[in-house]
Amino acid sequence: RQTLPVPQAQAWEALNDTELLKKATPGCESMTALDENRFELVVAAAIGPVKARFRSKLALLDVQAPDSYTMQFDGQGGPAGFGKGTAKVRLEPGEAGTTILHYSVNAQVGGKIAQVGSRLVDMAAQKMARDFFENFERAIVEKYPPAAPPPAPVEAPVRVTLFARLIAALRKMFGLD
Repeated sequence: RQTLPVPQAQAWEALNDTELLKKATPGCESMTALDENRFELVVAAAIGPVKARFRSKLALLDVQAPDSYTMQFDGQGGPAGFGKGTAKVRLEPGEAGTTILHYSVNAQVGGKIAQVGSRLVDMAAQKMARDFFENFERAIVEKYPPAAPPPAPVEAPVRVTLFARLIAALRKMFGLD
């Protein structure tokens, strides 16, 4: 779960912006739209000692604009192995113009990657998800900067006002007016 500093409509737009998603995805070298809901990606990733470039297919399924979708991914990393799975993403309005983003990820790996151990794979997957959503939030703030607060009213400092009153009172007292 993550709170995004934009209204739900902007969060949904960002979740469907390929450039913003590319920028947010750790190691993403390219992201090409095949059609409205299917993409090809090239992602460089390291899981423990195994490093590879994954050529991946990504499809958006069960799209319920502007509330949710499921991302289905299938990546091939050559001799390093493969990764596939789903990520369910759901948005709900938050307080004061924010959006709550819920997500759950389910992934399987095979090949050399699977040999590094499930705990290491799980930790790497969690880190990639955390990095993605931190990058995603930064990219949203960049795309939709928060409105600047209105300028504070300009008031004379209290000391100057008191000093001016004191001078006026003294002038009056000594008949200098």
